[in-house]
Amino acid sequence: MLEKMKYCRSFEAGQTVIWAGDETSFVGSVVSGIATLTQTMEDGRSQMVGLLQPSDFVGRPGRDGAVFNVIAVSDLVMCCFRKKQFEDLVHSTPHIAQRLLEMTLDELDAAREWMLVLGRKNAREKIASLLSIFARRDASSSSNAREGRLEFDLPLTREAMANYLSLTLETVSRQISVLKRDGVIQLQGKRHVIVPDLDRLLIEAGDDDDGGMIV
Repeated sequence: MLEKMKYCRSFEAGQTVIWAGDETSFVGSVVSGIATLTQTMEDGRSQMVGLLQPSDFVGRPGRDGAVFNVIAVSDLVMCCFRKKQFEDLVHSTPHIAQRLLEMTLDELDAAREWMLVLGRKNAREKIASLLSIFARRDASSSSNAREGRLEFDLPLTREAMANYLSLTLETVSRQISVLKRDGVIQLQGKRHVIVPDLDRLLIEAGDDDDGGMIV
């Protein structure tokens, strides 16, 4: 049933996928690329509040308006479903409803973990945490990992990282340089990151090898 309902949509980097407050006609999941969830305040300032990576779900069945802006930060491909059709399928198919609930709870866990990152970690740990998120996601979706070594293209600019982590651009650049100097990461150009030892990166982030906080 889902195979017959789905269709693909592509968005260019910088293109808005969904505006906050707008009624959405579709839901879907990210196939490739990355998007941000952004909240705009009354004075015009914006804050990045979440990242959408491959396999993440976009949209809320049963809710009329979008809560956040969804903006493609790289070329983005989504597998989409007409919202009304998908809602009907959720109501009639228990295992789809269960999977949707699991994804929502995973998203809640990630949001709570990110509150810890922003509220309790220092600048070095914040940068290492974000890099470890990208590294682990890349490892889980490819055969790129070997003996703890990972390579990935950083999907965010340093300006976007600063926005997401509530740091200044200068602090982000300085901490990346320090992690490189200390051998935690290697850089090829500005965006290609090599992690020689994922366990060491997780230690720098204050996490264990499961991504939990080291106490």
